Amino acid sequence: MSLTPQAALDELNAKTRAIAMLNSCASLLGWDERTYMPPQGGPHRAEQLALLAGMTHERLVDPRIGELLSTLRNSDLVTDPDGDPAVIVREVGRSYDRAVKMPRSLVEEITRTASLGQTAWEEARAKADYAIFKPWLAKMIDLKKQEAEAVGYQVDPYDALLDDYEPGATVAITGTILTQLRTELVGLLEKIRGSSRRPRLEILNRRYPIERQKEFGRLCSEAIGFDYQKGRLDVTTHPFCTGIGPGDVRLTTRYNEQNFAHALFGTLHESGHGIYDQGLDPRHFGTPLGDFISLGIHESQSRLWENLVGRSRSFWVHFFPRAQQAFPEALADVTLDDLFFVVNDVRPSFIRVEADEATYNLHILLRFELERAFFSGQLSVDDIPAVWNEKFRAYFGLTPPTDREGCLQDVHWSAGYIGYFPTYSLGNLYAAQLFAQAQSDLGDLDAMFARGEFAPIKEWLGRKIHSQGRRFRAADLVQRVTGKPLSSAALMSYMNAKFGALYGF
Repeated sequence: MSLTPQAALDELNAKTRAIAMLNSCASLLGWDERTYMPPQGGPHRAEQLALLAGMTHERLVDPRIGELLSTLRNSDLVTDPDGDPAVIVREVGRSYDRAVKMPRSLVEEITRTASLGQTAWEEARAKADYAIFKPWLAKMIDLKKQEAEAVGYQVDPYDALLDDYEPGATVAITGTILTQLRTELVGLLEKIRGSSRRPRLEILNRRYPIERQKEFGRLCSEAIGFDYQKGRLDVTTHPFCTGIGPGDVRLTTRYNEQNFAHALFGTLHESGHGIYDQGLDPRHFGTPLGDFISLGIHESQSRLWENLVGRSRSFWVHFFPRAQQAFPEALADVTLDDLFFVVNDVRPSFIRVEADEATYNLHILLRFELERAFFSGQLSVDDIPAVWNEKFRAYFGLTPPTDREGCLQDVHWSAGYIGYFPTYSLGNLYAAQLFAQAQSDLGDLDAMFARGEFAPIKEWLGRKIHSQGRRFRAADLVQRVTGKPLSSAALMSYMNAKFGALYGF
């Protein structure tokens, strides 16, 4: 007896929820690997993660899922393309179609190599020794090439990886957007360099006790809406957020006793990710309706809270007195305007996660170009440090003193996240366009922030973005929410207004 469409949907949801539980277990192991795992635990952890990845893959490529999808694709349940059943079928089908092209052995080897590669990367970064990491990067590039060939692509093999993080994105589309943004940013940076105004940089070279930084960072994180009854904050080498599942979202940051801004804005950034994960509908856990849309949209949430909120003057109208209470010695001679200017300082710097808004996307463009070069075989892994430094000089006028500040600074390549970096710039563009719409819908956001009222925009984002799951693709979502296709207009308008006021142009 054949299944009714509703029975097929129920069975499909049960299977994807079981897969999500396995992924949740792997996420917890991955979080522990980068926070509390002993140094010698790497090889065993790699085998644990490889086993889980293989089990997950085996369940995802179960022919029964294909049968259920076939039943549902021809049913009346999917008549409304934006309805719950149609979204589930579309998105599970997309994952299934990709997964069945990937051999389990390749999935396990990528996972194993990512785990061991991250351990090697941490050692290489600590010792500023690229040679330690190089063989792992070479192996990962080869494995990701195998993945691209397995899943297929229409024009560029890099598209196969980019599409995994930002569904529908291609090198042609993304490259055009980034090139246009670079042109506009160069003009902005020229105006800033031509200004005689400069912030008091010594403010961020004072002593900020780490325990007080932890208290202040958590205060700000809670104020914008991250729920610590459903999450926690820990220390790591490279900050990240991991959503384990409903009621469990893990944030991480890192501290610099001479610069509280590093940890604070890192915490706000990861809190933005965490607020998104906490805003997903727990009733739909394990289905596309309880999952995030894309990494670009996820990044839009972190960059919105970090920059458009956290670096706004109105944010500091509210938090400056509290910062003075937390750091009375360091901020004794500092005014609100002094602090606002220094946390919005624009100048070339080595570390992407600590870069200002105006130069940040140039960091992304550099990585995008390098990834395309080494993935296509035009650049050897032997030459990555030298080419990185050469491009860095061209983009920023600086030469990294060691590879720690250069090609070893990011965890992504060790983890196999090739194709991930472009989503950061897309996130900045999404963030500015969404924020502008929120301002239009909600009224004077600056007045709200100055009063410490962050709930209205958090609730707006929850309603418009978080609770939607993967109902809409990123480009379609932005069009629906803002009434416009994605462009650089909102981001450049925001940056020109803010930096124009600060630097006097």
